[in-house]
Amino acid sequence: MTANGWAVEMDSLVKAFGSFVAVDHVSLQVAKGEIFGFLGPNGAGKSTAIRMLCGLLIPTSGSGSVNGFDVARQPEEIRRSIGYMSQKFSLYDDLTVEENINFFTGIYGVPHALRAQRKEYVVQMAGLTERRTALTRTLSGGWKQRLALGCAILHDPPVLFLDEPTSGVDPIARGAFWGLIHDLAETGHTIFVSTHYMDEAEYCHRLALMYRGKVIALGTPAELKKGLTAYTLLHLETGDPLATMRALEGLPGVHDVAVFGGGLHVTVDHLDAGRASIQKALADRGIAVQGLQRIEPSMEDVFVAMIEAEDRKAA
Repeated sequence: MTANGWAVEMDSLVKAFGSFVAVDHVSLQVAKGEIFGFLGPNGAGKSTAIRMLCGLLIPTSGSGSVNGFDVARQPEEIRRSIGYMSQKFSLYDDLTVEENINFFTGIYGVPHALRAQRKEYVVQMAGLTERRTALTRTLSGGWKQRLALGCAILHDPPVLFLDEPTSGVDPIARGAFWGLIHDLAETGHTIFVSTHYMDEAEYCHRLALMYRGKVIALGTPAELKKGLTAYTLLHLETGDPLATMRALEGLPGVHDVAVFGGGLHVTVDHLDAGRASIQKALADRGIAVQGLQRIEPSMEDVFVAMIEAEDRKAA
């Protein structure tokens, strides 16, 4: 952790590739033991920011530090003091689980006297005891991710960067993987994790919502949801969602309409007036309402609302 108490810092960090700005003046801090989430769609700049923090990319401008080391001037020191897990599985399929672990104890420079202890810790932590002799290519996606996480923490790094770690993994395996992440945070590790799964945002202590290279919101899940409580969120079901969206566009008192599953989420100023206005507008167009009720906002609602607000500002 740095002298001022932050495990990770970014101060107006920028990464440009020619005229394209992938990370646009991002500033934030992450505390020791925190699970910090980078939430956003693919292409938002999450992976580029993480690669700068890991010492894999040199910033175009701005500054950053991890474990007290400067991302531009001390990338080697950073790489030795962190764990990193990419979204693409990067272990060796033709080795067994145990052989992969043995190999990475050497790569990460785990002292010989500690290797047996660290290997056993990783096997137990990841629940791989009964799979230690299995060829890695025979593992399911969820077990491969557990193995990759275990290998990333063999050298007991204080900060762990996970870049889309559950991409392509089934929901049950994703839930189990997040259980491991929380266990690591409880032992004092700082977890910096990117994801485009909105439900995973609920597992983080704090979040940065990334869109087009910028942080458009920062806070706890509860704080970000609170930003929508000035309005009322309704779940609307009709037989024709597209015609319904057209009917509600520009309707006084209606702020946003977004598709969610087989229905629509509609943000309105006031519950009763909003409900009455929606029902009248749809009845005038012969669209039958199959369901209309108030709901609590999810992180997906928050993110959709903030993206639409950013797009309106840009327009």
